[in-house]
Amino acid sequence: MKKTIPLLLLFLGILTFSQQIESFKTILNDKISIRALQIYDNKVWYSGTDSKFGFVDLKNPENQKQIKLSAQKLQFRTLAQDKKHFYAINIESPAYFFKIDKISLKYQVVHTDTAKNAFYDALSFSGKNGIALGDPYGKCMNILITRNSGKSWKTLPCGKSFEIGEGEAAFAASNTNVFIHNEEFWFVTGGKKSRQFYSNKMGEKLYGKEVNFVNGSSSTGVYSLDMDPVSRFGIVAGGDYTKQDANVNNIATTNNGGESWQIQASGENAGYTTCVKIKPGSQGKEIISVGDQHISYSSDFGKTWKKISDEKGFFVCQWIDSNTIVFAGKDRISLIKLKF
Repeated sequence: MKKTIPLLLLFLGILTFSQQIESFKTILNDKISIRALQIYDNKVWYSGTDSKFGFVDLKNPENQKQIKLSAQKLQFRTLAQDKKHFYAINIESPAYFFKIDKISLKYQVVHTDTAKNAFYDALSFSGKNGIALGDPYGKCMNILITRNSGKSWKTLPCGKSFEIGEGEAAFAASNTNVFIHNEEFWFVTGGKKSRQFYSNKMGEKLYGKEVNFVNGSSSTGVYSLDMDPVSRFGIVAGGDYTKQDANVNNIATTNNGGESWQIQASGENAGYTTCVKIKPGSQGKEIISVGDQHISYSSDFGKTWKKISDEKGFFVCQWIDSNTIVFAGKDRISLIKLKF
């Protein structure tokens, strides 16, 4: 069933934040929950509930296509890409690793995880290298890597250097708690403890470092991570899903690739955040963030934040160009163009 945004709500939102938002346009309405996006061929690609996968053309939003990757009602919260393919993993057991041809959209299952507690939180690719992050199997996070564009997957062995604590896991909130660049990758955890893990050789060596962050329960911790691999600036954001206005110790940044982290804007931001993205080319100076209840922007490396919208129901965000961002979540995909 198609859904539309109430015109009054949209008008008030644009009127209230007209100094920051130049335009707001919804390009997809559907009964779907979307938590993962990719940009390719001037199209927004998405995966979501009910096995749905598809695209919307940015130049002509009327040009869109949606397919179902399975007759089962799978829930996808992951989506990644390399040069020729998209990849997606559903969150339930059994977990199917889908590989989708970018041209024909033909797909195949290249790996299956049949463990009863299989639950995949995030997926990311850089060239032929990919990493899939899943909830813990025993003392460590379930981490699978590929070096050959998803043809084969290897589970990293659990080691003492990256064992997690009781009540520590990851959040399948926006497919942004893992980041990969060449053979380096970072991922973050939350819950009773928040940590950032790093490897510079596709998991041959993996190091964990605790981040001073809001923690203590299963709903707290780091939800999202983004890195600028050139400047080594990075940011993590999150909070408490059950207390979305709480904004203490829920944003931190690094200037050295994660060797150390500093809390930013504690008590002075919009609260719970599911997705944070660095503006390409800004080396971390400009950042967009989104939570269930807000869209926020920083122009000073995350030190201060301006809430630019009270739009609700967005979970994931992605920069398209220097002033346009795509947002997705409950039942819609929307574009926001910013004024500077």
